[in-house]
Amino acid sequence: MVPLSFREIANRLKATDLPETDLVIGIGTGGIVPASLVAFHLNAELRIITLNYRDEKNNPRFEEPVVLNMPSNLELEGKKILLVDDVSVSGKTLNAALELLKGVQVTTLTMKGKAADIILFPEVKDCVKWPWKEQA
Repeated sequence: MVPLSFREIANRLKATDLPETDLVIGIGTGGIVPASLVAFHLNAELRIITLNYRDEKNNPRFEEPVVLNMPSNLELEGKKILLVDDVSVSGKTLNAALELLKGVQVTTLTMKGKAADIILFPEVKDCVKWPWKEQA
């Protein structure tokens, strides 16, 4: 398991050429903290769409991601959106979220994986020990 610190994530965000963004949308639940960090870094608004596809052991729970919560206050027209999740392997969750955001300009970002426009840690292939999931 690869440990990543908040400092490493912040440094990678600073070193990455991120697009102009009006609104960061995080995919909950795994993307809530990463999206919060990105929104803070970009000084952008933040909203969360909650989708569920995998269980706690990272096994698919459903055939396709299921929408659990879609905020009513998204107001997407004319906005440049950065869609953020922690990990994207198959792209199913990102694609399900993109389907919900159809018709607007969206760039995708993940911390690791292979199915996003921007991947902060493309060199990380193993499981990650995220700093926000550490046990006290």
